Amino acid sequence: MIPEELQDLSRIIRDIAERELLPRFSCHSGSRKSDGSLVTEADVVTQAALAEALQSHWPEFDILGEEMEQAAQQQALQQADSGVWCIDPLDGTSNFALGVPYYSISVALLREKTVEMGVVYDPSRRECFAAARGHGAWLNETTLRQQRLATPLSEGMALIDLKRLNADLASRLAAEPPYRSQRSFGSVALDWCWLAAGRCHVYLHGRQKLWDYAAGCLILAEAGGSALTLEGEAVFKPSLEPRSAAAALDPDIFAQWKRWLGIN
Repeated sequence: MIPEELQDLSRIIRDIAERELLPRFSCHSGSRKSDGSLVTEADVVTQAALAEALQSHWPEFDILGEEMEQAAQQQALQQADSGVWCIDPLDGTSNFALGVPYYSISVALLREKTVEMGVVYDPSRRECFAAARGHGAWLNETTLRQQRLATPLSEGMALIDLKRLNADLASRLAAEPPYRSQRSFGSVALDWCWLAAGRCHVYLHGRQKLWDYAAGCLILAEAGGSALTLEGEAVFKPSLEPRSAAAALDPDIFAQWKRWLGIN
């Protein structure tokens, strides 16, 4: 059974996506932030709607949103022990603005240096990926479970973001890929969920922010998958510093992937 609190969170996110995101899909207007990433009206209004709804339902928890100033994000993160909502109102903004239907809303509850609950919603497919720590993961009403994909790494499909890897690793992957084929779709949060659903075999990203991965990494873990940074650390860390991530759903493939990447 999906916990009631997780159902409430999923319903809030779905409703806001229908009201704020879908009517603005394929709107090309936007501006660039200091890091060069695109921000649109949809990012801003969706974050505001999420913050209002979440604080109305759970007034005890603070808000940490991607579109907040860094000082405000850091201040919110200091409250993580007692509970803070980590929000990416539109992950895959470039896709969204250009009319590419691969984007998502990602919301995670951080508490006591861990992720307690997470939802990633894909409005285009009306797919809601959700997880609660210790209770499991779901795609809509279907339980996500660890899958033995019976595929060696050499025959697998990888989700790889090459541009955020160091040049040596990116070049090695381009010249001598250990997998059969490679994709890069443009929404980190949704990538984690597609991996959890068995839609690819391995995953690699060099620099993702807390709001990109917090919900997705819980969903993968509760589905039975595994993930580490390139340094061999747990991916989740209550910090604004970007983290690398190497992951797989199948434990045998993950072991092969770690060996190839040199992760101990």
